[in-house]
Amino acid sequence: MQLDALQLRMRPRSAWEAADLGIRLAQDQWRSLYGCHAVVAVPLFALCIASFEVAGWLPLLLLFLCKPWLDRTSLFVLSRAAFGQPTRLSDLWRAQRQVLWRQLLQSWTWRRLSPCRSFTQPMYQLEGLRLRQIGGRRRQLRRNHRLQAVVMTGLFATAEMLLVIGLYSALVWFAPTERSSQEAWGLLQNFQQFAALKLPMLYALVVLLLEPLYVAAGFAMYLNRRAELEAWDLEQELRNVFAR
Repeated sequence: MQLDALQLRMRPRSAWEAADLGIRLAQDQWRSLYGCHAVVAVPLFALCIASFEVAGWLPLLLLFLCKPWLDRTSLFVLSRAAFGQPTRLSDLWRAQRQVLWRQLLQSWTWRRLSPCRSFTQPMYQLEGLRLRQIGGRRRQLRRNHRLQAVVMTGLFATAEMLLVIGLYSALVWFAPTERSSQEAWGLLQNFQQFAALKLPMLYALVVLLLEPLYVAAGFAMYLNRRAELEAWDLEQELRNVFAR
């Protein structure tokens, strides 16, 4: 880790201050962050939604499972931004083997079940640890910080659910008056069709907008934890003193 290139000023922060720092980083880099995220996410979402022809429940399951794999692209952009490196689509293309195809099985299976995955994902993706080192490192990172990471995941999951409900409600409310009651009743009568197509489309839209922010918040919490463990704030201050 080259701290002299780190663009973020490290100081002791609470987990929630760190998450806010991550959101601000995402806002600052929104063009490259959402551009790279959309290039990967939109084709994948289209394939997931098209799977409703196979089974009505399959699109939602695939959208649910693909999140950790999608997060790798956002984390790639954010990790470069933290060190002042802009990310273009060509950069993502050159790094596709490391970003998109490395740890593919883990990303689509058991890591999806982690309740603090955005907090631990940088460890898996950026630290290059051997398999036997991962368990100890994960325990070290989570110690006294697991609860905050789990709560943050719960908050984003709640926000996702409320946005999906709000978007569907908006479709009903802004429909012509004579059709609103018919659409609401049609939802109850044809819930299987709704769940197979409309619900996955709304869920995909929400994930497209919200998931990079979740990754950014977890990444900043990870950086904050590493700063706490490795005294990055002191090292940055010493570098600044001796650079004068």
